[in-house]
Amino acid sequence: MTENKNIFKSGFITVIGKPNVGKSTIINSLVGEKVAITSPKPQTTRSNLRAVITEPDYQMIFIDTPGIHTPKNKLGEFMVTAASSTFNEVDVIIMVCDATDRSLSKTDEKIIEKLKEIKNKPVFLVINKTDAVKKELLLNKIAEYSELYNFKEIIPISALKREGVELLRDIILGCLKEGPQYFPANITADTTMRTIVSEIIREKILLNTNDEVPHGTGIEIIQYKEPKKADGVTTIEANIYCEKATHKGIIIGKNGEKLKKIGTSARRDIERICGSQVNLKLWVKVKDDWRNSPGMLKELGFQ
Repeated sequence: MTENKNIFKSGFITVIGKPNVGKSTIINSLVGEKVAITSPKPQTTRSNLRAVITEPDYQMIFIDTPGIHTPKNKLGEFMVTAASSTFNEVDVIIMVCDATDRSLSKTDEKIIEKLKEIKNKPVFLVINKTDAVKKELLLNKIAEYSELYNFKEIIPISALKREGVELLRDIILGCLKEGPQYFPANITADTTMRTIVSEIIREKILLNTNDEVPHGTGIEIIQYKEPKKADGVTTIEANIYCEKATHKGIIIGKNGEKLKKIGTSARRDIERICGSQVNLKLWVKVKDDWRNSPGMLKELGFQ
C-alpha cells in the first residue's frame, strides 16, 4: 500500500493599491515580524520587496509593492512600473483599499481597469483599517467595489489590530497549488542587508521629518563591514541624499540633533537584525533633482 504524503503548496502573492492604504503593515502582520518599513506618510515603499512565510506544508511569498499613483518624476515612474509588473508574475493578486476613504478614488478605478485585463487568476479585495469605521460605511464600501469588479472575495481586516489577518492567510492558502519550497525556512525577506539597512535609515527619516522632506531623500550604503570576531562591531557608512539645501538643514537639525536621533533610532533596529553592535555613520548631501537622474536612480538601486 502506497503511503500518502502531505502535499506542499507554494505561490507568489502580490499586494497592490494606492499609497498609504497599509500594504506593508498587512504583510508585516501576515509574516509575524517587521520585514517592510512603514510610516503614516504615503509612498513609503519604493521598490518591490518579497516577504516569505514558510510552514511545514506551504510557503507564501508576498510581494510588497510601491503605491500606485500618478508619477511626477522618474523615481515615481519606476515605482508604478515596479508595482504593475507583478500582475502577470504571481499566482494571487490582492488589492488593498482604505476603509476610511470617503469615496472611490480615480487611482482605485485605474487599478481595477488594469485588473480586468488579468485572466484565470484569483483577485481579492482587502479593505484595511476597518477598526476606524462604522459597520454601515464598511458595507457601503463593499457594495461599491462589488459593482466595479467581480473579486473572488472581499475581506475586511484591521492589520494594525491583527483582526482578520489569519482569515486572510487561510483564504490565500486555499488558492495555492502544489509547488516547491523556493526559499529556506529561516528566510522572511528576500533582500540584502545593505538594502535592509538603507530602508531602515529611510524609515527613520520618514518618521522624524515633515511631509516635504522624506520623498526627496535617497540612501546610499557606501560601506558595510561585518566584524571578524563574534563580539565585534559592524561598521556602516551611508550617504543621505536630499534635493535642497534647506532639506539638508532640516535632516541635520539644530546642532545636529535631528540627524543624531535618526542615526540612534536606525542603529538600534539594525543591531536587532544583524545581531552585533553597530557603528553607524551618516552624511547628508544635496543632489539637485536626483529623482529624475537615471544615473543616480541606478546607483541607488532603482533599475
